Amino acid sequence: MNTPTNVQIIHGADGRPAFVVVPYADYIASHPVEDLVPNEVVGYMIKDGMTAIAAWRRHLGLTQAEVAERLGISQPAYAQQEAAERPRKATRERIAKALDIPAPLLNL
Repeated sequence: MNTPTNVQIIHGADGRPAFVVVPYADYIASHPVEDLVPNEVVGYMIKDGMTAIAAWRRHLGLTQAEVAERLGISQPAYAQQEAAERPRKATRERIAKALDIPAPLLNL
């Protein structure tokens, strides 16, 4: 069967296939959007030294007070959780729910 494809195979120095380039739309279609981290979030983490939680909150345009309210805690209590380098899994899951993002996206 001669099914046309939109892939490009790049061969290594040894002549064997080394890489496959696929159209971006095909890549996105094969990877759920919830698995992707926006460049802006990564930038906040790298350039500004923010934790993943802080970077996502800033990316979403929320204040600490707004997220704290969603969690039913005080803003200072939330600020401590946001500043923690590696909060507990249960804490990350609660915050992810408050931010309306999949919890694994906070495991950066």
